[in-house]
Amino acid sequence: MLKKERHDFVMRQINLHNRVLTSDLVHLLNVSEDTIRRDLQEMSDDNLLYKVHGGALSKSYHSTFDDSTVYAKEAKINIAKKALPLIKDGMFVLTGGGTTIIEMVKQLPENLQATFFTISPLVAVELAKYRKIEVILIGGLFSKNSQITYGGQVISQLSELNADLCLMGISAIHPTNGLTDTDWEINQLKKTMINSSKKTAVLCISEKLDITLKLKVAGLEHISYLITELEPAHDQLLDYQTKGLEIL
Repeated sequence: MLKKERHDFVMRQINLHNRVLTSDLVHLLNVSEDTIRRDLQEMSDDNLLYKVHGGALSKSYHSTFDDSTVYAKEAKINIAKKALPLIKDGMFVLTGGGTTIIEMVKQLPENLQATFFTISPLVAVELAKYRKIEVILIGGLFSKNSQITYGGQVISQLSELNADLCLMGISAIHPTNGLTDTDWEINQLKKTMINSSKKTAVLCISEKLDITLKLKVAGLEHISYLITELEPAHDQLLDYQTKGLEIL
């Protein structure tokens, strides 16, 4: 595979999943670890991504203050607008992190009265702009890679919640294999978030449909809503409709 083809592949993976691991790229591209490290360094030098220990991060995932590089931004805004009717005054809402959730927060009604719990400092900063929203940032260890809090302390606090609605971005969803990810700590957080909420809405661009990653988060029976930029009757969503999900 040519270097440009490798770089294009890396960018697609990082746009879809916000981060990539060197070990996964070695396996997927069938090249040496040194080759992947050189590729990531070159792409970092070209300001395409952030190179970190063990892999790389999306530039748009790294900061909420500059959204000019957000991948599939228009699709994520579309998803955000579809999610808004689920949020009512007086609700207790739990959110994860990621660019789709940040876009959703930016679309909230100015006079919404609700309480938001979040594990994402970047989401908390956006929520703080709304004068009638109470913001509770769940604290713990901070992941420099994923830009969220994690660890036993966070899971303990999440397990005490009984949120009305959980709004969650994901890395991959499949009609048979459910929600999956590649990071063990994030998996544990998402499992606890789902278990601590009456209903869960998954927000994802359609490019993340029909994908299965290494670690299981939850089956589709634990999810109430699937929100993509596609029309609910789109052929690509038919297999998810048969699982009892409400498609928005």
